[in-house]
Amino acid sequence: MTKTESASGNAAVAKGAAGAGLTLAAVAVVQFMVSLDLSVVNVALPDIGSDLGFSESGLTWVIHAYALAFGGLLLLGGKIADRYGHKRILMIGLPLFGLGSLLGGFAQEPGQLVATRAAQGVGAAALAPAALALLASTFPEGKPRVKAFGVWSAMNAAGGALGVLIGGLLTEYAGWEWVMFVNVPLVVGAMYLAWRGVAPDRPVARRVQPDVVGAVLATAGMSLLVFGVVRTDRHPWSSSETLTTLGIAVVLLAAFVIVERTTSRDPLIRLGLFANRSVAGANAYTLLLGGAMASSFYFVSLYLQRVLDSGPAKTGVQFLPFAFGVVVGSVLAVKLGYKIAPRKLLVGGGLLTAVGFTWFGLLSADGSFAVDVLGPSIVTSIGIGLCLAPAVSVATAGVAAEETGSASGLLNSTRQIGASLGLAALGTAANDRTGDTLTPESLTDGYGLGMTIGGVIVLAAVLLALTVLPRTGAQAQATEAEASGAEPAQPNQDLLAERD
Repeated sequence: MTKTESASGNAAVAKGAAGAGLTLAAVAVVQFMVSLDLSVVNVALPDIGSDLGFSESGLTWVIHAYALAFGGLLLLGGKIADRYGHKRILMIGLPLFGLGSLLGGFAQEPGQLVATRAAQGVGAAALAPAALALLASTFPEGKPRVKAFGVWSAMNAAGGALGVLIGGLLTEYAGWEWVMFVNVPLVVGAMYLAWRGVAPDRPVARRVQPDVVGAVLATAGMSLLVFGVVRTDRHPWSSSETLTTLGIAVVLLAAFVIVERTTSRDPLIRLGLFANRSVAGANAYTLLLGGAMASSFYFVSLYLQRVLDSGPAKTGVQFLPFAFGVVVGSVLAVKLGYKIAPRKLLVGGGLLTAVGFTWFGLLSADGSFAVDVLGPSIVTSIGIGLCLAPAVSVATAGVAAEETGSASGLLNSTRQIGASLGLAALGTAANDRTGDTLTPESLTDGYGLGMTIGGVIVLAAVLLALTVLPRTGAQAQATEAEASGAEPAQPNQDLLAERD
């Protein structure tokens, strides 16, 4: 090899490393932004309601409009990203999300804000699976993959936890409009990083037409499922409205499965993916963990404000230990991921999270932040940080490159549905325990019950990890990939091999 060839090779390697770094940075900003938007609005809701004239029931749609569009369109977003190129769809979803955020800050009436929140959800449904697919394809194996997914998980959970802090500070010192405006510079930064660092990926060439019927059925079914769940705050689970909505959703989703099995067109998601135990197990685990996580933010925020009388800004500051704990857990997941299989991290992290939830269940009506919140916040958040990256890595392992967007969209959809189902179910249980008399004692009883049930749900996720996820690593996933029709992933002993 000549010196010129050697120099050219080194330059190519350096350029590739720089591009991978920018891709990771872009995906990290995107995930932080999407996660932030799920929580940043919560603390601002009272000010939004009084300023724009929302009714008490109508105010909940500031949250639900985003969740409904996001959760209902994630599968379709993942498929579109696979078909037309992950970078292309990312660069379309980002400005749509940013425009919705900008217009939301200028909203003058309830309908305008709800519409812009829905637009944010549509943009998030396009960019979230595309970003995660780019991460999976850029870091397919080895230590860089462990580190990349560790960064992703830290940004994902930190966005949700810091959203409460950022929302409280902005609401109290700048006005509720800024919980919407804050996304605009994040969008600009992510677009710049993606434009500079993400290499254009070649769209999958397919001769068959896309499965339009399946896309409509899946989107309608998922949307109705989320819609039915989020309305349980007004219509109980046993009400005719809720049962009818959820029944129609189940029928539509069943029809979607039938269409996917029989269609001659390009399916929205290939059902053979579920033959991969890693994909199926990771999604089931994420469904349960997502429900428990959503309840933790909700109940702890209400306990701090309604029982301990913390204001919006103070509540946000008190969530900082939770955010830092997630980062610590994510860093530990990276370091341990070089030596310990993802399955073991999911079990260990899940057990630690369950301990934290059980501790939260001991909340006291005459307690304090230092005694009742700080300790369980640290334990729970470190456990969650240990779980997030391994779950994503397992869910995309052994999946063919042209299906990473679909697998990513499926996982994001699972997390969103889990959060909606979990929060609605645990919220109902907490409200039943609280009763009609709202005192610090009754409220604390309700919140404590909700957190205790959350701990049981996390234990169920641990049991799934022990029984469903494969014990062996790369070899088992390669075999499952072949059985399900996907290209086997390259062996990755550092990340996947089980160490006993």
